[in-house]
Amino acid sequence: STSQIHNILIPTTAPQDRRPLIISGPSGAGKGTLIQKLIDTHPHTFELTVSHTTRQPRPGEKDGISYHFVSVETYNTLKHNGDLIEDAMYTGAFYGTSKAALAEILDKGLIPILDIEMTGVQQVKTSGFDARYVFVKPRDLGVLEERLRGRGTESERDIRARLDRARRELEFAETAGVFQRIIVNDDLGRAYAELEGFVFGLG
Repeated sequence: STSQIHNILIPTTAPQDRRPLIISGPSGAGKGTLIQKLIDTHPHTFELTVSHTTRQPRPGEKDGISYHFVSVETYNTLKHNGDLIEDAMYTGAFYGTSKAALAEILDKGLIPILDIEMTGVQQVKTSGFDARYVFVKPRDLGVLEERLRGRGTESERDIRARLDRARRELEFAETAGVFQRIIVNDDLGRAYAELEGFVFGLG
């Protein structure tokens, strides 16, 4: 069922499709903002899986909420024990989603959202993990570069690396046939409406 508020359809029930959501896209495309909006709008429906990473926390990031910040040794132990559903190296640090993080959300009766990048998506897809796949992309790479520079958190070398990677990710999204929906995030309201519509089977 849906309720009509200012002519916008707001779903009031949980999605019929309960499979985990995998949301991918280049750094700076705004996928984090879209995911947070989905969770804030439907707090008893979705939860973001907290990834493990070996990088250092950035200002304002909290362990166990932003990421599980772990040593390389701890990370390697998880990997060798087969406890990660996906893992990747990104700008010099390891990132991975643990099976335990996923199970914790499923045990609460919520739908997990995995915010993972291209390598992780490929791993999850080939493992036969049953999920729904969404790719969030900027209108063009110029917009992405502006956003990355606007953050002020990355060095010039990191920005270049992220843009090169973004080119490969966009190519992967367009050609691999992995994603059920590719959303262009050039207008946050419109992009969110498209994401919500897809998730709830409204369009």
